[in-house]
Amino acid sequence: QLQLVESGGGLVQPGESLRLSCTASGFTLDSYDIGWFRQAPGRGREGVSGISSRSFSGRTNYADSVKGRFIISRDNAKNTVYLQMNSLKPEDTAVYYCAAGPAANWHIPWHAEPKYVYWGQGTQVTVSS
Repeated sequence: QLQLVESGGGLVQPGESLRLSCTASGFTLDSYDIGWFRQAPGRGREGVSGISSRSFSGRTNYADSVKGRFIISRDNAKNTVYLQMNSLKPEDTAVYYCAAGPAANWHIPWHAEPKYVYWGQGTQVTVSS
């Protein structure tokens, strides 16, 4: 069964850090473009960060709102993609999802949901004092 599972969410105070993990089963993540998305209460889902497959040298992209604070990376040995989130703000509060897109969708922008065919169930991140 092809599956993505996110973990690492939780409740933190402003300025603190969290690392989210996205682990795949049933397929190899490094052959896919990976995106992290988030959805805050009452808002639509938005792209946070993306990392391209090995075919495109693992190029990374970030939303302006997280640039300089979040870092996306891969550990191919663990079949896992991470999102390191630093200097967290209350406005980062959301459910975070990872998604995997096949190489055939390379031409679709990293922040566009149609690029991705596999989605995780999401993990809650709450930033509050």
